[in-house]
Amino acid sequence: MSSGSSNRKLEHIDISLREDVEGPLKTLLECVHIVHNAVPELDLSDVDLSLEFLGKRLNLPLIISGMTGGARGTENINAELAKIAEDVGIGLGVGSQRAAIEDESLRYTYAVVREYAPKSPILANIGISEFIRYDLSLITKIVDMVSADALAVHLNVAQELTQPEGSHTFKGFIKRLEVVMKELPVPLIIKEVGFGISKEVAEVLNGMGIKYFDVAGSGGTNWAKIEMFRARLRNDRVKERVASELLSWGIPTAASIVEVWNGAPKSTIIASGGIRTALDIVKSLRLGADLVGLALPLLKAYHYGTLQEYLAGLIKSIKALMVLSGARNVYELRKKPIIIYDPLKSWITQRDLKIP
Repeated sequence: MSSGSSNRKLEHIDISLREDVEGPLKTLLECVHIVHNAVPELDLSDVDLSLEFLGKRLNLPLIISGMTGGARGTENINAELAKIAEDVGIGLGVGSQRAAIEDESLRYTYAVVREYAPKSPILANIGISEFIRYDLSLITKIVDMVSADALAVHLNVAQELTQPEGSHTFKGFIKRLEVVMKELPVPLIIKEVGFGISKEVAEVLNGMGIKYFDVAGSGGTNWAKIEMFRARLRNDRVKERVASELLSWGIPTAASIVEVWNGAPKSTIIASGGIRTALDIVKSLRLGADLVGLALPLLKAYHYGTLQEYLAGLIKSIKALMVLSGARNVYELRKKPIIIYDPLKSWITQRDLKIP
């Protein structure tokens, strides 16, 4: 079983780097326009995007979203991501830790992140199916493995349904959540993987006490598409068909940010899913996100040896856009005028949502 999990991890990375794994849905961030301020009365040095997250100070509202670990060689990716997170002052997640529960020899592929990022907020990670069936001792082991500041539970139902070896059992999550929340010493982050979170789901989970959400909306990496490629490699025509039918399913990232902000307005919202540019990041913060998660762009930057320059350019661009909006910080940014175009405007109207 462990070899299957490890092989799957490597296939995910290979496919993500080799194939077009994004879309066909858009994030709808292209429907958001922040009004330019030609006289901002700000210096670049005035911009302060620091914030507290999970009891630690971040220099920027950014998280490297969980991507990998669980196969030999992936520790190199996690080590480099951890080094850059620590150096820049941002958060870091690891990929699903199921593989290390099945095979403890793979523990180091995840644990390496705390070695290289001793001060950064680290997010442990497990999927919904494992979360439901693992007892508390195993869930605690997942957290301890990376000395995590929080546990991200990723709601990868759509991915599991399309995965050749995926689970089809998802009952019992709410009941399990109630138990784990009471016993686990770190907070839980409810995270999607590219299909978004609705207002209704956010309301229910926030009502139970969940205070952190990662919307991971549609428009970026599409796990149905990745599993479609995997099914094709195995000549699994049934799962390939199922995956192809789900390619256009989900809540676009911009819409999901607003959905969760309405469903859980006092929660901490992480925007992810197709965030590719500094402008995407600033728009996400304006729509109600507190932080922004990036994955595929950083994996590609690591692969091509441009990780440091990519992040340096991204950060300077974010600060430049803050100046051009006339905002010193996210609090001021939320007050700046924006224009919302269709189809996002229609989504917000028909769902009776408000924007900050």
